[in-house]
Amino acid sequence: MALPTKATATNPSQLLPSELVDRCVGSRIWVIMKGEKEMVGTLRGFDVYVNMVLEDVVEYEMTPEGKRVTKLDQILLNGNNIALLVPGGMPDEEEASPSS
Repeated sequence: MALPTKATATNPSQLLPSELVDRCVGSRIWVIMKGEKEMVGTLRGFDVYVNMVLEDVVEYEMTPEGKRVTKLDQILLNGNNIALLVPGGMPDEEEASPSS
């Protein structure tokens, strides 16, 4: 079975993972990290190790005291610590974001 090429891969289920992440550059993305952190931000770039640069980031950290929310201008994430990527951002991002 041949692997799909970019020219024939119009169905998202036929895309390679790196092609799907590449389509998310410039868009909001929800990154669930290993451990107790989640990040929502605009994906600016990534490399073959899935190290990522995000801008306009909201970091959510689950602590015994509750959810801690931190806003960051920019962050570099190590791909080894990323568990899951969700294109489009967090579903309830508008409700969860702190007021500026």
